[in-house]
Amino acid sequence: MDWLVKNLSTLGPVGTKLPAPGTFGSLVGVIIFIFLISLSTIPPFFILLFFFLLFILGIPMCSRVEVLLGKADPPEVIWDEFTAVPLVYIFCINELDSFFILITGFALFRFFDIAKPFGIRKLQLLPGGVGVMIDDLAAALCSACLLYFVKTFALSFNQYLF
Repeated sequence: MDWLVKNLSTLGPVGTKLPAPGTFGSLVGVIIFIFLISLSTIPPFFILLFFFLLFILGIPMCSRVEVLLGKADPPEVIWDEFTAVPLVYIFCINELDSFFILITGFALFRFFDIAKPFGIRKLQLLPGGVGVMIDDLAAALCSACLLYFVKTFALSFNQYLF
């Protein structure tokens, strides 16, 4: 079971072998999210709900992997980025065919995840898997709000962006 927890939380070689594991974990999250939306008849909201459930599962999983690796919030653990990044698109669920929305959402998430403004850094200090996961949820929600603002503002430039 510990082997499965470690490999899920790092997405196998994505978190352990690649540089910038958080960025690659986020990229895998966006790609799988878009893949599921593109090939599924399931409404996008339910796919987002699925990722949120995976996010919740990450709390005990990341608590366990911290013990297994002997580190607090290990950089190779990217389950938090992988499951949180699709939540960036919650307010733009009908615009996921827009490359602009996808790239902007991804960039905003990486900014908020790395810079951790607005008290996001303090959330990371919560113990165990809660601390590992919650800062990424906050980064995703900040990104979602800003992405919605960008989308709304960009409507006047509709023919150029969408």
